[in-house]
Amino acid sequence: MSAPKRPVPRAGVLEIDAYVPGRSEAPGAAKVFKLSSNETPLGPSPKAVEAFRAAAATLSYYPDGAATGLREAIGKSFGLDPARIVCGAGSDELLSLLAHAYLEAGDEAIYTTHGFLVYRNVTLGSGGRPMVAPEKHLTADVDAILSVVTPRTRIVFIANPNNPTGTYVPIEELRRLHAGLPANVLLVIDAAYAEYVRRNDYEAGIELVATSDNAVMLRTFSKIYGLAALRLGWMYAPAHVVDAVNRTRGPFNVNSPAMAAGVAALSDAAHVERAAAHNARWLPWLTEEIGKLGLEVTPSVANFVLIHFPRERGRTARDADAFLLKRGLVLRRLEPYKLPDALRMTVGTEEANRLAVASLKDFLNGAGRG
Repeated sequence: MSAPKRPVPRAGVLEIDAYVPGRSEAPGAAKVFKLSSNETPLGPSPKAVEAFRAAAATLSYYPDGAATGLREAIGKSFGLDPARIVCGAGSDELLSLLAHAYLEAGDEAIYTTHGFLVYRNVTLGSGGRPMVAPEKHLTADVDAILSVVTPRTRIVFIANPNNPTGTYVPIEELRRLHAGLPANVLLVIDAAYAEYVRRNDYEAGIELVATSDNAVMLRTFSKIYGLAALRLGWMYAPAHVVDAVNRTRGPFNVNSPAMAAGVAALSDAAHVERAAAHNARWLPWLTEEIGKLGLEVTPSVANFVLIHFPRERGRTARDADAFLLKRGLVLRRLEPYKLPDALRMTVGTEEANRLAVASLKDFLNGAGRG
């Protein structure tokens, strides 16, 4: 066999479908409501904005490579040991670091049918084999996940709550999943939407991490804290996992303005509570009002709703998306998530939420169709 004529990436890399983020534009619309990326409609804390601006005075200096101040602030806010926290350029980077640290060629990583697309990508990029466990009613199924485990399994990724379905696994089921895994399999709990959940049987994963050697919890500043543009996330993990990830991450993977904004955001509990209260009001309202229109809405505990459309010509998810775009409403198409008959809508401002319901009503009543 002749040698390649140019550098060739590992096979898994060429299987990756590049992640496509939610759209931001609605061409021709007088006003645009971006409801495609689960961003908070309240924006960041004014304290975070002020801290970000103040950080401009030190842009010539390298950031603290250990993210000491941010880790200490996270530890204080959540009652955690800062030494067991790693910060990253969004939780996406941490997912990639975990995959690179724990997957060798041919190793398997499990995620669920409608799990976050990045799980598949980081697995392939690390030379691993992504294994898909079927869901039950658009919810992660513990028994199905355990049935996919083999001697080659090294990581199980579970988003809780899940994006894009908005469903969740109660803490007892999460414990059962963890208990059913071999000791050498890492359970990665992605709790990006944890701050929005208002269910007594939910726990983000702190307990499992604190009491085991093979569980990790990921969190983000991109959602309820409103710092998506700064790419800031964190991981709580056993000391040996922290050590492995710190050996593979870049020495300055989090920038100073992001860290400063993160510390300030954590100090503004009132702003976080306002964001949570806004979601607690409008999430059930959207679910109920859209349901009254005859559309199925998957029960969600996050800050978005999954809306299902019929396959009837002129009333499909694709048709609805085109109609809503004309009114400045940008929702998320879900073909990459194997949900072609659904749209995901972020809980927005009151204006956006009411416009979305009114526009969906008009769409279903035939507005704009011959």
